[in-house]
Amino acid sequence: MPSPAIHAALRAREKKLAVIGLGYVGLPLALEFATCFDVVGFDISASRVEQMRRGEDPSNELPPSAFEGRSITFTADPADLRGAHFFVVAVPTPIDVHKVPDLKPLFGASRFVGQAIKPGDHVVFESTVYPGCTEEDCLPLIESLSGLRAGVDFFYGYSPERINPGDKEHTVRTITKVVSGCSPEVREEVAAVYGEIIDAGVYRASSVKVAEAAKVIENTQRDLNIAFMNELSLIFDRMGIDTKGVLAAAGTKWNFLPFKPGLVGGHCIGVDPYYLTYKSQKIGYTPEVILSGRRINDGVPAFLAKRLVQLLVQADFHLKGARVLVLGVTFKEDVSDIRNSKVAELIHEAQSYALSVDVVDPHASAHEVEEEYGLRLAAAPEGRYEAVVLAVAHRAYKARSAEDLCAHLKPGGVLMDIKGLLDGAPEGFSYWRM
Repeated sequence: MPSPAIHAALRAREKKLAVIGLGYVGLPLALEFATCFDVVGFDISASRVEQMRRGEDPSNELPPSAFEGRSITFTADPADLRGAHFFVVAVPTPIDVHKVPDLKPLFGASRFVGQAIKPGDHVVFESTVYPGCTEEDCLPLIESLSGLRAGVDFFYGYSPERINPGDKEHTVRTITKVVSGCSPEVREEVAAVYGEIIDAGVYRASSVKVAEAAKVIENTQRDLNIAFMNELSLIFDRMGIDTKGVLAAAGTKWNFLPFKPGLVGGHCIGVDPYYLTYKSQKIGYTPEVILSGRRINDGVPAFLAKRLVQLLVQADFHLKGARVLVLGVTFKEDVSDIRNSKVAELIHEAQSYALSVDVVDPHASAHEVEEEYGLRLAAAPEGRYEAVVLAVAHRAYKARSAEDLCAHLKPGGVLMDIKGLLDGAPEGFSYWRM
């Protein structure tokens, strides 16, 4: 059965497009598609769907104006997917406590597609996976539920997401989109559909596996570069050398890459490499470099907690009950996302040394922080602290001076600048940065 001209049918609004999973990736994508197609936006969370129906982004990334003039129906009912003919899967792909890919959200979405897909329909996966996951794991599930054959009765592709939460410059329309399909004809249809909303252009990958691999190495490359910076920071800290100063000097060379040390959390850089290492080990190869980088980055919270304790001891403070103020708990600056927050790990490590930790964050949800990490988010700093930890570079914190931050400290207190935003502390206080 030849691939039908799905793009033309969508453009003429004879058929509908569905986006499954309306988080940081799916919602902005669905709203852009809804500027030129009729869209069904599906999410399993009824409460999130109600928010979107009111023109509210549950992730606090998009303004109400982003919902205006869009041809989209939000739903939590899987039956509503049966009216669609082009399915885009944009659900999260996390890892479990053992660092193993957790494909439950992806399999759940595949089941919804399998129950709704019809002959001639298309499905495109955007979720970050290991090479082969689409064709080897997801499609058989769709086939078993639909009774249809992939590449014969229905058609498929893969187009990796490249959403960067908190980034107002690199948006859906301004980021080059990689697309692939089960045949050259399907790839062209997929390219045409995405081409309607991508101003930066569409790149056609030679196969689904190539597109999957391209996505997973994008974040793995960043992970390894940051791991190198973190290892340098560990070395230079022992030598009494300022890492930021070293990087500034090295950065004067034209081809030196401008990476910095820091906490590597979130749902991309700190997760995606494990998808590649999992698949690699399944086929009999142990990826030493990638796993080494992961070990370094995963060990940073424990290192920082230990370093904080050392700084408090050097400042002649008693450890038990010493008060510490942590500024920021989200995984990156100016977002509300707390998934895989390494700041939370740092806090738990600090608490294991009997430190009393207060956490504030202007973006995070107090309910989510307590539910996810068992931590109480304070409304504001209370009194004076033995240490202040500048953990996340929110704009609100970047605007504050060292003098301002040290106003929260007791005399002789410690200012730990994980993000390297400052150049020191006023006289009478201790200062340390990565």
